[in-house]
Amino acid sequence: MKKSVLVHIAVWAFLLLFPLLFYTPGDTVSVLWNRAIRASGSSVCYIILFYANYLWLVPKLYFNDKKKRFYAINVAFIVAALVIVVMWWETSHHMIPEVRIPDGFKATPPPPRKSLLPPPAQMLLFYNLISFTLTVVLSVALRLSERTKQLENERHVTERRHSEAELMNLRSQLNPHFLLNTLNNIYALISFDSEKAQHAVEELSKLLRYVLYENEGSFVPLYKEADFIRNYVELMKIRVTDNVKVTTNIDIDPNDSTPVAPLLFISLIENAFKHGISQSGQGYINILLKQDDGNITCSITNSNHPKKANDKSGSGIGLEQVARRLELLYRDKYTWERGLDEGKNEYYSNLEIRK
Repeated sequence: MKKSVLVHIAVWAFLLLFPLLFYTPGDTVSVLWNRAIRASGSSVCYIILFYANYLWLVPKLYFNDKKKRFYAINVAFIVAALVIVVMWWETSHHMIPEVRIPDGFKATPPPPRKSLLPPPAQMLLFYNLISFTLTVVLSVALRLSERTKQLENERHVTERRHSEAELMNLRSQLNPHFLLNTLNNIYALISFDSEKAQHAVEELSKLLRYVLYENEGSFVPLYKEADFIRNYVELMKIRVTDNVKVTTNIDIDPNDSTPVAPLLFISLIENAFKHGISQSGQGYINILLKQDDGNITCSITNSNHPKKANDKSGSGIGLEQVARRLELLYRDKYTWERGLDEGKNEYYSNLEIRK
């Protein structure tokens, strides 16, 4: 704001002092200042006309679809300004000091006027008509530019708030979704191994502590997310048989604070456990998580065993949430390749988030 005010002051100061720049040999200080005084009438009219439009006419009339009134008032302003300029020019003309005529010389009287305005005044009138019109155009252009920038900023703020609200909604869905899937796994354990089920409840309490208290922000340090994934995988391995091979390679430094969206990879791992184990308790799951120069890679492969429609191990919204969160948080900064191999025996998910 202060910078804008200083720019306005500098421009108008330059305009008011502009006539003083045209110095020619023989000009006295009084001649220069009288030249500036004669031009000041136009300069003052420029200032009044500009700010009348900039501060009042454009925002109050032009932007409110009252353009006819806007044009009419500006025409009246320009006509009044032209009258003032011509009158000021005629008046200030007599401010120039009278030049003393040396003895022996006879002054030549000025020729009589043949029109209401002498040729210099006519040129002045035409020049100021164009200048005043351009002043109005300039004030409208500046206001339009500022309004466009303001609307663009408001649009960005609205989009950001909408995205934040959508992310909060997604996270509010994700937490119950994660809890539901984990409880389903524990429920399955109770029927055949109550001791494992008790241990699973203990592990679940650790996970819930992270979900409820440590991921309130939009991002968390990568090492915390990596620890959460390790604990989650250990919890999921409790219910699988020895015929399921689970391989994890979490290559994350214990102090790696690279920011990452919380619970982003859990839905991918949940999906692997959901579809990577057959009804007979066989299958494999390979999980890789690493960070290289700020780029985070999560690569998961698992045997493909599609679940039946009556399977209660998941609600199916996890991957949709991942896709939406990636688009909101990492637009143009991620690649996610997923699908089945040619034989449809293996499902792969390769997610890379670039810094």
